[in-house]
Amino acid sequence: MSGDDLEALSELQDPVRRSLYDLVARSRRAVGRAEAAEAAGISRTLAAFHLDKLVDAGLLESGFRAPAKKGPGSGRPAKVYSRARVERSFSLPPRDYPAMATLLADVVDLLGGDEQAEKAARKAGERLGRELNGTVVQELAARGYEPYEEGDRIRLRNCPFHALAERHPLLVCSMNLALCQGLLEGAGHDPAEAELDPRPDECCVTLSKNNDH
Repeated sequence: MSGDDLEALSELQDPVRRSLYDLVARSRRAVGRAEAAEAAGISRTLAAFHLDKLVDAGLLESGFRAPAKKGPGSGRPAKVYSRARVERSFSLPPRDYPAMATLLADVVDLLGGDEQAEKAARKAGERLGRELNGTVVQELAARGYEPYEEGDRIRLRNCPFHALAERHPLLVCSMNLALCQGLLEGAGHDPAEAELDPRPDECCVTLSKNNDH
C-alpha cells in the first residue's frame, strides 16, 4: 500500500466527506455541487470544499457541465464530479493478489483452460448461492458489483475484476458470467437470467429483474 493510498483512505474518515463520496460513486452521471449539498444537507460552499478535497486525494474527478440555456445570460458551466477511474487498494501488511491473479490467467490462456475455468467459476457461484443469507442482489452488492435497476434488468455499475478484465477480457468476462449464473442457480433461480450485456465503465453481466432476487 502506497503513501498516496493511505492519504486517500484518511480522507474518507470524515463522515461528511464519506457521504459525498458515496453519493458521487453511486450516481450514474456526474454530480454538481448544488445537488451534492442538498443530498448531504450542507451548504453549497461546504460541499464544494469537501468535493475538491476528494479530487485532490484522487478519489473523485472533476469537470464542467455546460449550462442548459445557451446564449447571453446562460451563466457559467457548472463544476461536476464523478468517481475517479484509478483503483486503490488497502492491505496491511502489503499484498499483491492482482499480480498472482494475472499470472494464473496467463497460465489458463497458455493451457487453453477457458472451459475448465468457467466450470470452476460456476461451481463457486453455486456454492455462494446455496449459502446465501439474503437476496442475490444483496450478495452482489456485498461483493462490490454495485447493482441498480434499469427497466426490466439489474445492471452492475462496478466490475470487481476490472483490472484483470482489461488484460484478459474474454476469460474474465466468461468466468464472471459463469459465477453469476452459478449464484442464481445455487439460490434456486434460472441461471439464464444472467447474460452478457457490456456497457462502458460497467460490469459486462446483467440480470433480469426478479422480485425474488
